[in-house]
Amino acid sequence: MRAPRQLEIRSVVDDVHEALLERIVAGELAPGTRLRQEALADDLGVSRTPLREALVRLASEGLVEFMPNRGATVARRDFSDMQQAWRARLVIEPGAARLAAERRDAESIEHMRETVRRQRVVAGDLTTSFALNREFHLTLVQASGNAHLAQFADLLWLTRIGVPIFARQAREREQILAWADEHEAITEAVAAGQTARAERLTRDHIAAYPPPPERQLID
Repeated sequence: MRAPRQLEIRSVVDDVHEALLERIVAGELAPGTRLRQEALADDLGVSRTPLREALVRLASEGLVEFMPNRGATVARRDFSDMQQAWRARLVIEPGAARLAAERRDAESIEHMRETVRRQRVVAGDLTTSFALNREFHLTLVQASGNAHLAQFADLLWLTRIGVPIFARQAREREQILAWADEHEAITEAVAAGQTARAERLTRDHIAAYPPPPERQLID
């Protein structure tokens, strides 16, 4: 008998937060863009109260800044901070992969396998590929069973990595397919309970793809 499916309870604030997050990550709302609350509320079909709460949440995640006399603006990315975030991932994710291999959570492993399968299908779509790449890494950390690690990883991915950077690293479809192969190897190491291998593969995977040089991030 199948276990009852847990209901996901979402609020209007959650929906607004997700909608704005997608626009920021996709580059539709560029760094420095002023977020006019009245226009955004009309565009999203919500009142200004949930919009304001969503903006405050985005500010806590480092994606939005509240500026004197300007209101809310999309936060500007800082290259040096991206380097620090990448280094933080090198600390967090390999250790999480080791813990995930110790737990061997079947649901998480199946989720990672499905994400890899979808990565291969949509390899020519940069925006969807970025979303799946992010989903794989966050699922890997969540598979550790450590809520603190999962929260740290979620913040790093939300605030520091965007489609413009991903696009510069993944100029060819073959590159995205190569990442899918590396993700698959990590997944199977976790599934086999190979703790040292899962940790090493994850570290090597992240270390091989640092943020691009600062000059490449300037449009």
